[in-house]
Amino acid sequence: MVDPLNLKGKTVLITGAAAGLGRAFAHHFARVGATVIIADINEGGLAETKSLLEDIGVTNFAQNVDVTDAKSCRALAQSVQDRFGGIDVLVNNAALYAGLDRRAFEEFDEDVWDKVMAVNVKGVWQMCRAFSTQLRASGAGSIINVASATVFSGSPQWMHYVASKGAVIAMTRVMAKEMGGDNVRVNALAPGFTLTDASFGHIEDARGYGVDRAALKRNADVDDITGAAIYLASDLSKFTTGQTLVVDGGKQFI
Repeated sequence: MVDPLNLKGKTVLITGAAAGLGRAFAHHFARVGATVIIADINEGGLAETKSLLEDIGVTNFAQNVDVTDAKSCRALAQSVQDRFGGIDVLVNNAALYAGLDRRAFEEFDEDVWDKVMAVNVKGVWQMCRAFSTQLRASGAGSIINVASATVFSGSPQWMHYVASKGAVIAMTRVMAKEMGGDNVRVNALAPGFTLTDASFGHIEDARGYGVDRAALKRNADVDDITGAAIYLASDLSKFTTGQTLVVDGGKQFI
């Protein structure tokens, strides 16, 4: 019997792979046999991720990309087409998160708002548009749009980020309907607070942050989130599309 979690023969592209959750996605998809393509605007961090994958014996391909720029996304798509013949799975992970100021919605600078929307919303659209032909040609494509559980909690003083991730969920539903005829599944993955380098960098007590509001009394490690992504990429979820999988330890129903 074929292991449905074995992604050997599948080509997976991950944006925002220079650090944090994106780097973890790359590592864990490689562990289950996928061919991994990594992309990010941060060339130094991207090179580090590539090196880390090579250190564990994983052959991969890396290319710099600006997800807000259509030409950059198309150039990445052409490189992937030339080298691999296309992708089977697209993980739209690139987003502005770390370093965003928290303040009342009346106080946001317009340029900050626009930058968040450009990366977190337009970037998802640009990547899906650039790779839609390849995903349709796959015959069993999967798009995983990384959203956020903050959409459901209404995290205060962070409206630019929360609104952008709400838009990601909305786009996911539209694309699921538009691409379903070609057997392309489109789902959103909505992590709760996850322990990454960025988390430890701006939250003093990251491990204990908000756990009193969760059913499972801890915050997510990256393994918790990457496992959900692998499920959405695998045949275990082959009849699941247009959905949002919240992985937050049960905070949203407490």
